[in-house]
Amino acid sequence: MDVTGGLPAVARSLGLDRHRTLAFAGLTGVLTGVAVAGFDGVTNGLIYDRVREAPLAAQVLLPTLGLAVAALALSWLGHGATPATSDAYIKNFHERGRRLDLRPFWGRLVAGVATLGTGGAMGFEGPSMYIGASVGAALQRRWPRYFSRADSKVLLVAGAAAGVAAIFKAPATGAIFALEVPYRDDTARRMLLPALIAAATGYLTFVALLGTEPLFAVAGSPPFDFKELGGAVLLGLVCGAGARLYAAVLTRAKQWATRTNPVVRVSVAGASLAVLAFGSNRLFDQPLALGSGYASLAWVTQGSHALTLIVALFGFRLAATACTVGGGGVGGLFVPLVVAGAIVGNATASIVHDTSTLFPLIGVAAFLAAGYRTPLAGVMFVAETTGRPGFIVPGLIAAVASQLVMGDVSLSPYQVAGRVGHLERRFQLTIGAALDADVATVPSDTTLAEFYDHQLLVNRRIEVPVVDGATYRGMVSVYGLQSIPMADWGAHVMSEILDAERPTVGPLALLEDAIRIMERADVDQLAVLDGPTFIGVVTTAGIIGLGHILDETVDDAP
Repeated sequence: MDVTGGLPAVARSLGLDRHRTLAFAGLTGVLTGVAVAGFDGVTNGLIYDRVREAPLAAQVLLPTLGLAVAALALSWLGHGATPATSDAYIKNFHERGRRLDLRPFWGRLVAGVATLGTGGAMGFEGPSMYIGASVGAALQRRWPRYFSRADSKVLLVAGAAAGVAAIFKAPATGAIFALEVPYRDDTARRMLLPALIAAATGYLTFVALLGTEPLFAVAGSPPFDFKELGGAVLLGLVCGAGARLYAAVLTRAKQWATRTNPVVRVSVAGASLAVLAFGSNRLFDQPLALGSGYASLAWVTQGSHALTLIVALFGFRLAATACTVGGGGVGGLFVPLVVAGAIVGNATASIVHDTSTLFPLIGVAAFLAAGYRTPLAGVMFVAETTGRPGFIVPGLIAAVASQLVMGDVSLSPYQVAGRVGHLERRFQLTIGAALDADVATVPSDTTLAEFYDHQLLVNRRIEVPVVDGATYRGMVSVYGLQSIPMADWGAHVMSEILDAERPTVGPLALLEDAIRIMERADVDQLAVLDGPTFIGVVTTAGIIGLGHILDETVDDAP
């Protein structure tokens, strides 16, 4: 065994650093399970159960109060934080070298309790995922010396997996969702085992405290023939279209929430939720527009219903979720997608006269897979929460079909298509990452002879910016000297041969934009201007930054 590298080398050779990471992942899962059980117990057990037993008038008015409390909590306790929970996890996952900001934690937690406890139409998984990610980030911040740079997000992911696994009592779903959701067409790498361990320990801790009752009560086995498989394809396509509608509506709601005064936002959203609650109560004898949606799932999966009622419920749930999001509510969108998928599946079952729960449940898989671009998590969620593996094949077919319709759309603006290499990441940086601000310049009245003596022979620069004071005039190159005989260089100045039409870039442009401009102009250097003021140059070699890329490759090596 090589011990020349000291104790860290010995630990690596024995695999102790990996075992330590897995131990921290297990601890993250246990703490997350306790925290999520507390959140669910307070929000669901102490508050929402009482809200559901209250008179209808109280149920209709309480969501407005919840949105108002959420706005105050985000402003005061959360230091002006956004309502983002799942999005906060996805966003930070892609922020290399930046830790999850824990200052908004208590503000978002209180806002989540207020929103969901009073009947806001969102899910519990968003705050649960955020709780887990925060627990993992806090542990890693407390003991950073035990983690390499390549593992900088490992407990963030493990905690998110544990949060989802706990609230849904579905450990495999939690792990897969946390790994899938950062990307539209990829998964997080190097984090599978920590995510699985955290999800398992989070689930076990949660069910030890609150029990193992499944989310769905499903009896019997699903039918399995070509009719059901063909129906799964059609249902998947419909769910993909529905998920695109959900994404468009909820994106608009998020934008409206950020632009609108909090008082107006809460008032309009609260009044709209009250109208939706009254309307759904008239149609269904219960305010199905309110709450996270489990009552709607029970309605969908119990008995047959008229197609008009099913379509109406879809509209009520979409509108209620949009109002809750637009009102600044804190919660998740996983469950609203689940409910929407079950409703679409129930409508399909009504059309084809199928009395089983097959279509509602594969609708869940397809709608969830499309909305968050997480096909594996969607299928696994249905399999785990129903306890019926027979749903996997038709659910997978529907999930794939829904992906084809969804395209590049997603409910989260922070998802990226897939993992990229160091060079691709560098291209997404601004010009400042490769700016050479100390480059030599020449005034426009410099003679060609002086340019030749001081720039070409001394500094060995082929191209030099021409700058008077701080004002950029153009770029001059050695090839411009060829148009004038060498004997006459002392009588001619830079302004006569400079290229004033050479493209330039601003300081906020991306490096990929600069590369594209240089390719079109067939040059290797661009002047960077802030208005007319010259601030430096950017070159092809500087953009590529080979030394920087090699450093990152070493740091990120498995």
